[in-house]
Amino acid sequence: MRGVWPATYGEADRSAERHCYEVMRENDFFKGVAAAAGSDTGLPPVHLWNPPFCGDIDMRIAADGVWFYNGTPIGRPAMVRLFSRILRKDEDRYVLVTPVEKVGVQVDDAPFVATSMTVSGAGRDQALHFVTNVGDAVEASGENRIRVELDEKTGAPRPYVHVRAGLEALIARAVFYDMFELGVEEMTDEGAMYGVWSAGVFFPFIAAEALAS
Repeated sequence: MRGVWPATYGEADRSAERHCYEVMRENDFFKGVAAAAGSDTGLPPVHLWNPPFCGDIDMRIAADGVWFYNGTPIGRPAMVRLFSRILRKDEDRYVLVTPVEKVGVQVDDAPFVATSMTVSGAGRDQALHFVTNVGDAVEASGENRIRVELDEKTGAPRPYVHVRAGLEALIARAVFYDMFELGVEEMTDEGAMYGVWSAGVFFPFIAAEALAS
């Protein structure tokens, strides 16, 4: 598998290279994914694992949430769910990580997509609950914040919700439209803003003046 391990120079690096070579040659990484991902009763403690970095593999998460391996979509939702459970965001890359190795993957936008939303309560007491394309459930809150960016080319809003440990979900357009309908105008430190409340936190989308124009 090309590009799985980096060029090495020292003895420690050569040892890491041999380790990565053996793992990938025997396909142990993919065997280890199932064991590392565990069951759906709880997420594995990927934040505690610090194995050798074995380079990048040809795996990509497209902006619409579709996962590709060697240029081909991964058609089994259970397999995608498995990989998503061991996905981690490091400082400079996204990685799939097990206790004994980690590999880099390409993420075009956010790794997940929020495909549905339910609402409980109303007004400032309401809570927005999202479910992602890989089955994660998250409530927008001070810990899992909603943010909205504007596309540099089109100016269209691109809304995100934090899911866990630096991993975000792009909020699907239809879901965003439903969320936008719940919006209210509030006075903030940046002036009058239009946005939504969830779990006692106000998340601004756009300046009220810009929306009116």
